[in-house]
Amino acid sequence: MSTNRSPSVFVLEDHPATRAQLVEAIDGTKELAIAGSAGSLAEASAWLDEGNLADVALVDLGLPDGNGIEFIRAIQDRQSDTAVLVITAFGDEKNVVQAIEAGATGYLLKERDADHVSESILTVLNGGSPISPSIARYLLKRFQEPEESEDTNKVALTKREEEVLRQIVKGFSYKEIGENLDLSVHTVTSHIQHIYRKLSVRSRGEAVFEAIQLGLVDIR
Repeated sequence: MSTNRSPSVFVLEDHPATRAQLVEAIDGTKELAIAGSAGSLAEASAWLDEGNLADVALVDLGLPDGNGIEFIRAIQDRQSDTAVLVITAFGDEKNVVQAIEAGATGYLLKERDADHVSESILTVLNGGSPISPSIARYLLKRFQEPEESEDTNKVALTKREEEVLRQIVKGFSYKEIGENLDLSVHTVTSHIQHIYRKLSVRSRGEAVFEAIQLGLVDIR
């Protein structure tokens, strides 16, 4: 994707008024541009089938003709470099876990205004993983005491990789991780690639999920 333009955002939201507010807020943010919008899974799928691209997909889960997680899987399969930010009213365990496993980078409940969502999109583009406080608390509580399993012992991270992973869990961008640990962004990127490979994940959201589930970081 070109670096000579503003990052583009695709919006999938079934409620017309909410969709219009989100599009307006994103379009009014000078660092962002609208790539398109849809109100149903079918419309979003058609947009994707036309070969359209987006740097970020803002996805609602509760759609009239399906679940937004289906679109997350589809866009990750075709455009793996597209970051996905979920914005939904669904904060239950099943949807949270499935969205993260499908490739969601962030997870926001519909308790924030449209301008805050634009800020969260910029956070995603800068390498962060915005998560609504209630969802973060839920994830931390759910995996605070992970069960021991053989799989836990199979993940062997170096001391530096563990430090980088803790920074990822806290939501720091690559640049911030480098500053916090006195590393270059290139070195941080290399460590993160190794972490992803060892955890068998492909996104920050999945890395956070696995780190907490396997007890690889101290979350207290």
